[in-house]
Amino acid sequence: MLVSRVPGIRDRYLQFRRQKKGSRRQALFYLLWLNVQYYLFFRRSLLQPQRYPYYEQISLYRPGPESSLSRRESPQEFAARLAAYDVVSFDVFDTLLFRCFSDPTDLFHLVGMTLQYPDFKRLRREAEEHARLRKERTAGTREVTLSEIWKELAPLTGVSKETGMQAEWEWERRCCFANPYMAQVIAELRAMGKTPVALSDMYLGREQIQALLEGCGLGSFPVCLVSGDSGVSKSDGGLYRLLRRMGEGRTYVHVGDHPHSDCRQALRHGVQGVLYPNVNHRGNRYRAMDLSALTGSFYRGLVNARIHSGQSALSREYEFGFVYGGLFLVGYCRFLNACRRTHSFDKLLFLSRDGFLLQKAYCRMYPEEADTAVYAYWSRLAAVKLTAGCYPSEYFERFVDHKADCRLTLRQVLQSMELPHLLAPLCAQIHAAPDTQLTNKNRADVKSYFMEVFEDILAHYQEQQAAAKAYYQSLLNGCKSVAAVDIGWAGSGAVMLNCAVNRIWGLGCAVTGILAGTNTAASPQADAAEPFFLSGRLISYLYSQRENRDLWKFHDPAQNHNLYWELLLGAPQGSLIGFYPAPRGGVACRFKEPHADPGRIREIHRGALDFVDRFLQAEGRLGIPIPVSGRDAYAPMLLACSQKNRAYMESLEELLDEISIG
Repeated sequence: MLVSRVPGIRDRYLQFRRQKKGSRRQALFYLLWLNVQYYLFFRRSLLQPQRYPYYEQISLYRPGPESSLSRRESPQEFAARLAAYDVVSFDVFDTLLFRCFSDPTDLFHLVGMTLQYPDFKRLRREAEEHARLRKERTAGTREVTLSEIWKELAPLTGVSKETGMQAEWEWERRCCFANPYMAQVIAELRAMGKTPVALSDMYLGREQIQALLEGCGLGSFPVCLVSGDSGVSKSDGGLYRLLRRMGEGRTYVHVGDHPHSDCRQALRHGVQGVLYPNVNHRGNRYRAMDLSALTGSFYRGLVNARIHSGQSALSREYEFGFVYGGLFLVGYCRFLNACRRTHSFDKLLFLSRDGFLLQKAYCRMYPEEADTAVYAYWSRLAAVKLTAGCYPSEYFERFVDHKADCRLTLRQVLQSMELPHLLAPLCAQIHAAPDTQLTNKNRADVKSYFMEVFEDILAHYQEQQAAAKAYYQSLLNGCKSVAAVDIGWAGSGAVMLNCAVNRIWGLGCAVTGILAGTNTAASPQADAAEPFFLSGRLISYLYSQRENRDLWKFHDPAQNHNLYWELLLGAPQGSLIGFYPAPRGGVACRFKEPHADPGRIREIHRGALDFVDRFLQAEGRLGIPIPVSGRDAYAPMLLACSQKNRAYMESLEELLDEISIG
């Protein structure tokens, strides 16, 4: 009645619930307040859904690394503090054990998959609530067992109780992993001669809880008190009364994530409560929510566990790579592998510099393909020079049009083109001094001169042509079809490489370009690459005119979006200037000086690769692949690149590469 009648109210309420901004009671008060504003205060703007998408409403943490919010004493120091008590107990879920989902009920999606039952998550949650209500009426307690829940659920689903319980237990076992911080604390306590105790408000039985703890490497807990078995809970204080039966004259401390159940109730029953804040409650307020249900929950669960466990202090650069680059690496590498199998490419060429991290991640994920997933030197600057004879307009656009009014002198422009010998005749023809700046007023005259001497320009690049041909002849030996992997954006790198390989050097190897993203609606030439997408010579992962058009419309090079993505992936070394004959034979590659701090770039890469490792480990425990679509892969960066978080991204802008190619 309160939600469905007014679209704007419904939209705001559902968004409040999706972002888990408060409890059910707080959500109800929020819903009532929206209705009061509409019906009593005549706020008609509530008729319409909210104007801004979710990512314009979430503010990222700016004062420092997000992990600083959960910085804790070392596990050794914490264990020493706990060891002062006679009995040390721990909550199990979200304290000793994490699940690989940000919402524990998302596990029910996997149970529904096993049972092949639609909308199973909703049915399972409703059955648990019905079981608790029934138990409250008959026994005066809301604590239930898994058997009692499935007694309610089996008639609703037609799935036998035994089959359902086994499926749920199997997924619970696969989804749990040890909290790395608490694993060290437990090890330290045992080394001091302490025997930790486990307490849990849970419908699983004592033996199952112990099996989970042992299976996750936390060892045996001889004393394990569980609400489902005992009929009392931490929430009502009953488990603490049972705990204190270990001796009235002893001192007790309990560690857990719930302020009421693990702290306030503990204190009321003579047990010192120590709060270990729930990592998902801490982290979800900063996480992207606009992802598919399971992939999004899996991503958030991994990120929150890493950032907020308190295991270690992390740098802003590491977090940038881990939070915003890791999911993309996993998804894009999976996409590349699928393309390779579909098109039977002989090799994947990861073009420098943006292919640097991609190639590392791909070889981690597919080590059996390390010999055919190669890092290939190529750059826009080198490509424009080598293919000038085939794409003269591109050559003039990059070297003249794009440099006009950039405060560059004619001397600097000729140096970037490696044509210093043309400076004097150019200045003589257009009646300008060498230090005259290239502007929109004189660029037509400059371009006209270059067109007159274009054959001489092409001849000047012949040595580079021969060196580049030798380099790629060796790289493509025996190949008939390869993919050139790049971040994007126009696809010109792959297109020009195909031109050089086949039209100029005659090596007879088809080159298909695979891009993260292509030109967007905000690009001056939004549809420049469409013929190549139509012919299949270019393939895009994140978005294109055909797919994920919301991203195609959002991504804006003028807002540095291209550069933020390149910052995640690019090599610490400078970009390639070109290929040259080596003094003692062979080929020499020359590079620019690195523009950014290489150490901070490596820290970004360390974070992104760490996410890849953790994703694969968690996926291995589950035993099923977690798909990462292009839309899901972009979602974290969508949040970071929103206008609301402009200040957050500005802290990284000193690391951005230059926009110009010269």
